[in-house]
Amino acid sequence: MDKRRQVVGKLKFTSRLALVILLVVILFGLGADLFAFHSPQLPSGPALEGPSRVHWLGTDDLGIDLWAQICQGARISILVGFGVAVLAGIGGGLIGMLAGYYGGCIDRLVMRTIDLMLVLPDLLLMIVLGAFFGPSISNIIIVLSLLSWAAPARIVRSRLISLKQEQRVTAAYSYGAGFWHLTRYHFLPELLPLLMVSNIKLVGKTIVAEASLSFLGLGDPTAKSWGIILNHAINFSGIYFTPYWRWWVLSPLVALTVLIAAIAVLSRDIEKIINTKI
Repeated sequence: MDKRRQVVGKLKFTSRLALVILLVVILFGLGADLFAFHSPQLPSGPALEGPSRVHWLGTDDLGIDLWAQICQGARISILVGFGVAVLAGIGGGLIGMLAGYYGGCIDRLVMRTIDLMLVLPDLLLMIVLGAFFGPSISNIIIVLSLLSWAAPARIVRSRLISLKQEQRVTAAYSYGAGFWHLTRYHFLPELLPLLMVSNIKLVGKTIVAEASLSFLGLGDPTAKSWGIILNHAINFSGIYFTPYWRWWVLSPLVALTVLIAAIAVLSRDIEKIINTKI
């Protein structure tokens, strides 16, 4: 807890603002049903109505409130982003630890797999796997987790190899300490900050990936993600020859941009703080 307070205390103003933005998005995502006064699925007013007191961000061509859709999209982005970060972070971290600790053929196999994953085109694989598994939020989380574990694994493996050479670790090993003992008392305290930064970056990357898949029509059509909203708006005939784009296109685009920028700023400054302690 003290280390977390020290990290927060050293954050710049921009990073604290980014943290506030991230927490606000999480709050609106988790409480979408409370903060949205209309249904994100059913019409609640005239079609293509501009922003007003009743509909803060206007309505789409079906008369569905856009503010309610943006709140619902925040929930999906947070669910997918943090879900993939947890699965890929834990899975990739464990794989990296095993590869770095045991070395040999296990390390070579893991590193060749990581090299392969890092050179393959992510978007193409996401499209193929997304089409194969089918359009649903759970399938998107699975697909993105399968494509995102390599980066955390490589970071953890590299750091663990250097930790193995430290005197305190070699001394504990000489007294019979096993993998799990060393992990609990020596590896995890050093690896968790690195995993935290890696996972924060992964959240931003995953949110963009989910929006891209949804925009391409591979997301869950019943879930009002920001990518689905953009897809629906762009496919509306003559969208840019009317004033509708001002609220229909800009609303999800601004929400997505602000969230990704906040995550990028926060991860950058936390990484700087952690690097000065290593």
